[in-house]
Amino acid sequence: MPVAQKPVWDDLTGQPDAIETLRAAAAATASSAMTHAWLITGPPGSGRSNLAYAFAAALLSPEGPDGDEITTREVLARTHPDLSVLSTERVIISIDEVRSLVSSSQFSPSVSRYRVMVIEDADRMSERTSNVLLKALEEPPERTVWILCAPSDADLLPTIRSRVRTVRLKVPSVSDVAGLIERRDGVPAEVAERAARHAQSHIGMAHRLATNEDARARRAETLDLALGIRTVGDVVPGAARLLEIAGADAKAITEERDAEERAHALQSLGIQEGGTVPPGLRSQLRQLEDDQKRRATRSLRDGIDRILTDLLSLYRDILMLQLGAGVELVNEELAERLQAAAQASTPARTLATMDAVQTARERIDGNVAPALAVEAMLVAARRQAGGESR
Repeated sequence: MPVAQKPVWDDLTGQPDAIETLRAAAAATASSAMTHAWLITGPPGSGRSNLAYAFAAALLSPEGPDGDEITTREVLARTHPDLSVLSTERVIISIDEVRSLVSSSQFSPSVSRYRVMVIEDADRMSERTSNVLLKALEEPPERTVWILCAPSDADLLPTIRSRVRTVRLKVPSVSDVAGLIERRDGVPAEVAERAARHAQSHIGMAHRLATNEDARARRAETLDLALGIRTVGDVVPGAARLLEIAGADAKAITEERDAEERAHALQSLGIQEGGTVPPGLRSQLRQLEDDQKRRATRSLRDGIDRILTDLLSLYRDILMLQLGAGVELVNEELAERLQAAAQASTPARTLATMDAVQTARERIDGNVAPALAVEAMLVAARRQAGGESR
C-alpha cells in the first residue's frame, strides 16, 4: 500500500512508487532499503531535482522520513550545513567542481545523520570527470549519501551505474500536474489545466505558464506565427521573430534571478546596493557576472528549445487529427486552425515536418547558428505542408 505523502513530499506529483522507495530509505536505520548512492532518472520536467531535494530533506531531518519545516527550508535554500550541491549553468561539469565536491564529502555530518551530496545534471560529466566521482562512490564515508540526477542511466558510465541505486521517474499526467499547480500556486483550476497541457506535463514549465501572462503570450505568438507562414518568403522574418521571442523569454527568466544573486552577493560582502565595491572584492563580483553571462547563453538556447518543443506539440496535434486518433489535443484552443492545417497536408508530410523540427534541435545543440537552423526548419515545414516553395 503506497505511503501517504507528508509535508516534505507535498510538492511532488505523479511519482508514488519513487516516493515510497525514497521514504522507506530515509526511514531505514540499517536495512537493504538504504544505500550510499542514488541515481534519480526521468524525462525533463518529471521532477528529478525536486525529488532529490525532498529526499535530502528527509535524510537530514531530525524528525524522520517526513521531514520538518526548518530542515526543508534550509535544503531548498541550499544553506543546510550537511548538504552540498553541484549544479552548473555550463554545458559540461568541470573536473575541478567534482574534485571539490568529493573532497567535502569526506567530512562527517555536523548536525544530521548523514552528509548529503547532490549533483544535478550528472549526465554533463565527461568520462575523466566521472572517474573522479567513481573513486568517491567506490570508497564512500560511512555516513555520506550521494544523490545524482540525470535524464537516463544510460547517460552515465557503466561503472557509475553499477555503484548507484536507480529510481526511475515517469512523465506525470496532465491532471496530476494541474492539481499540483492549482494547489501550490493558487491559480484557478482552468488555468492550471491549460498550463499543464501546454507544458506537456513539464512541471517547471507548467508553473511558469500558469503564473506568468507574458510567457503564455509568447507561446501563443509562437504557434500563431508557425501556422501563419504561407510561403518560403515568410521564413526569414518568421525565424527572426521566433528568435526574438526566445530571447525575450530567456531574458525574463534570467533578469530577476541575476538581480537577486547580485543583491545577495553584495549583502554577504557587506556592501550596500549602489555602494562602492572595494578593489579586493571586485574579483568575486566579476566571477558572479561571468557565471551569469554563461547562464544567459544557456538560457537563450533553452528558450529556443522550448519554442521548438511547442512547435512539435503543434505538429503532433495536426498528425493526431490526420490519423483520427481521437486523443486530447495539446493545443485544444486552436482546434479549428489545426483541423484546417490537417486537411491541407498529409500524415507523411506532417511527420517530415516533425523530423525537421527535431533536426533543428540537434543542430542547435551542436552549435549551429540558431538563425540558420530555425530558417532551415521553417523552409522544410513550409514545403512539407504543400505550400509555395518560393
